[in-house]
Amino acid sequence: MRPRIASAPSLALAGGTLALGVGGLYLTGLVVTGGEIDSGTTVRGVDIGGLSRAEAVRTLERHLGAAGTRDLPVKVGDRTGTVDPERAGLSWDIEETVDRASRSGTDPVSVFRGLFRSGGDIEPAVRVDESRTRTALGQLAKGLDQKVREGAVGFDGGRVAQVAPRTGYALDVDAAVGALRASFLRGDTRTPTALPARETRPEVGADEVRRAVRAFAEPAMSAPVTLTAAGERFTVPQKVLSEHLAMRPDDSGRLQPRLDTKGLREDPSVARPLDRITTTAADAELRPDGDKAVIAKDATLGREVTDKALGKAVLPLLTASGEGRAGTVEVRTSRPELTRENAAELGLTQTMSSFTVHFEPAEYRTKNIGRAVELINGSLVRPGETWSFNRTVGERTEANGFVDGVIILNDKYTKAAGGGVSSVATTVYNALFFAGVKPVEHGAHSFYIERYPEGREATVAWGSLDLRFTNDSGKALYIRAESTDTSVTVSFLGTRKYDEVTSVTGPRTAVKKPGRHVSHDKECVPQTPLEGFDVTVERVFRDDGREVGREPYRTHYAPRDEIVCE
Repeated sequence: MRPRIASAPSLALAGGTLALGVGGLYLTGLVVTGGEIDSGTTVRGVDIGGLSRAEAVRTLERHLGAAGTRDLPVKVGDRTGTVDPERAGLSWDIEETVDRASRSGTDPVSVFRGLFRSGGDIEPAVRVDESRTRTALGQLAKGLDQKVREGAVGFDGGRVAQVAPRTGYALDVDAAVGALRASFLRGDTRTPTALPARETRPEVGADEVRRAVRAFAEPAMSAPVTLTAAGERFTVPQKVLSEHLAMRPDDSGRLQPRLDTKGLREDPSVARPLDRITTTAADAELRPDGDKAVIAKDATLGREVTDKALGKAVLPLLTASGEGRAGTVEVRTSRPELTRENAAELGLTQTMSSFTVHFEPAEYRTKNIGRAVELINGSLVRPGETWSFNRTVGERTEANGFVDGVIILNDKYTKAAGGGVSSVATTVYNALFFAGVKPVEHGAHSFYIERYPEGREATVAWGSLDLRFTNDSGKALYIRAESTDTSVTVSFLGTRKYDEVTSVTGPRTAVKKPGRHVSHDKECVPQTPLEGFDVTVERVFRDDGREVGREPYRTHYAPRDEIVCE
């Protein structure tokens, strides 16, 4: 057997031969390539084969430069536009493109690859300035974005009006950057590139619009409708119907009819005939008859057509045809509260109280007191209700029938509309006092007036002081008011809560002397002096001959200074 060492020289020789072969190929590759680009190499049809790197750069700049400035057609949804590549930060990276095509590398892989490669088409490199691209896409979105439009059915002048639905598109700027780069790379300036967009489909589509028109809108406008209410017959034409009719989508996107019944009720073609049958319920009118209040005029029923009833009658007729487009409107009847049948329940069977105030005759007093009495007379106050002097009489103005007279303002006499009305307020206050009902609000004059009972009188002022009481007698009460040129009398008719109500007046205390003033005011009203004082009046309630309650009412009067007019 031969020793293994004998084969070593052969292996070394083979290795040296291989190294020499590879080295030779590498040297050959360097010589053959010589730093040039492969023959047959093209970029977008531009032949750069065999050119040096610098020559290839110049050639591509010359040929690709113009192509890189052409506007790119794009579309968002069904809207189209163009993008200026330069403004969008898109350009060719010529240096990188040539690097891709170059064979000038000296590393073994590049050299050996160059020996066996035969050129080909190279895709150009694209440089993207994303900040500018996003800005350009944002501007593009302003013009190409499209809001969603819901399908709709409307009515105009007695005709059906349709609105076609439209899908909404909003450009997705982030996703569109890559799409715009790809469009620039393709270089196709004829076919618009569809940019990524968020799509919003309408909830009311074309099929639903067609259904609504066929099933409701066209029948609704096909002819007028005829209505009858309490024997009154009238026709509502399509033009009027269309002004108050609409179709609105429900939660499922289905168009439903909506009738503006309030607007239809106010339309002259509907309001006029319905107004002829509409009446307001009126209570029976009362009149005093001795100590009682009796029926002077019977009550009347009220009739009305509500908006709801009108809509309930009209809507079903809109999809009918021929004689089916006629219907009846429900008329609601309202009953008055006070009728001849229930008048006895009011308990207006006796005089609860009556009080009279006398005054010096004066034309303004006669006028103002008479007007207040006219407004108060006949007031019916049900159990638990609160009666208000100001609400019943209203503001004391010329338009309300009052004239200027003497009133007290800032502790002195002056002239203003409604002078003398405090006589009526004082009379009402004493009537409620002795009727035993509950005072809620009242105020005395700032200084004492001799014709009134001290501590038991009242004044009123519009907007600041009212005279109010609550009827806590358990039955209704009727206020009878009457006046002459020198007196006013107010009586409460009803059912007495107490057998007797009396008044106890205490002594005057905290008496204060008046002062004296001389006035040169053109509107000066002379004023006689009177001392000021405090007084307490007690209201005493009796039943079955015994006292069952007592209420004190304290009043402070300022001195009435003497005023001399000069």
